[in-house]
Amino acid sequence: MSNPKTIRIATRASQLAIAQAEEVRTALLAQDPELSAEEVVLIPVTTSGDRDVTTAISQWGFKGLFTKEVEELLLNHQADIAVHSMKDMPSQLPDGLIIAAMLPREDPSDAFISNRYPTLEAMPAGARIGTSSTRRSAIIKALRPDLMVVPFRGNVQTRLKKLEDGIADATLLAAAGLNRLKLNDRITQRLPVETMLPAIAQGAIGIECRKSDLRMQEILMKINHLQTLQAVTAERAVLAVLDGSCKTPLSGYAQLASNQLTLRALLLQPDGSEQWHASASGPVEEAQAIGKDVGTRLLSLAKDKIAL
Repeated sequence: MSNPKTIRIATRASQLAIAQAEEVRTALLAQDPELSAEEVVLIPVTTSGDRDVTTAISQWGFKGLFTKEVEELLLNHQADIAVHSMKDMPSQLPDGLIIAAMLPREDPSDAFISNRYPTLEAMPAGARIGTSSTRRSAIIKALRPDLMVVPFRGNVQTRLKKLEDGIADATLLAAAGLNRLKLNDRITQRLPVETMLPAIAQGAIGIECRKSDLRMQEILMKINHLQTLQAVTAERAVLAVLDGSCKTPLSGYAQLASNQLTLRALLLQPDGSEQWHASASGPVEEAQAIGKDVGTRLLSLAKDKIAL
């Protein structure tokens, strides 16, 4: 008979995903002294996005390629919770699942990494910058149309190896992932969020469970970081309005100060030729409404000009 206290954590099998799941595991053990390490177990699963490392993410046309198989373990009652990078999450969750908690957000910024140039600005015309992100690609094309953007799929370690092999002169990665993997010494330049507005929910770890599992919701409430949840709620409300897919170059970042939330969002043409900005502020309790307002204004600005 299984131990009723056991918490089974579904996670992607990548090194970064395992590191994130371990953070959740540590938080769960810290909130309940009676919970033993053996009672909190990780269940790694290889996702569609992990198996296919050649197809450009933009060609998939949907979010969920890094979450579907993990969520299936929850839906089939083979796991109690699932741990995700929130920036990988589709705007709509499968029926019966909810995001019940988030850990404190890591650095949301993008990191410029190069063995040849000290900054993005120092790259000469014609230099190659590798990325698989439509958002990063579009912003780079807007900032530096003289650079050559080349496809760069793979996990963090794979992309760093490709850089060493000279496939590109530089790449861009989330600073949060590098920090969590203790690879922050590889960061050449941290790009200010004002220059490279982050992906929606970048740096945030979300914990998903079944809507019917009240026991897990009560446990997860104890490790939830409210400010991160509020900021990401606002950002994801933008995503929900635009129904953004992996083909949509969309950025959004919310900051909290003195119970006020300020949200900025950016939508671009994939080639960086046009961009639309929107922002709003208000009480943190209105995070969802603020995000919806910003998303609606972006949609109005870009209407008939971009494929969503």
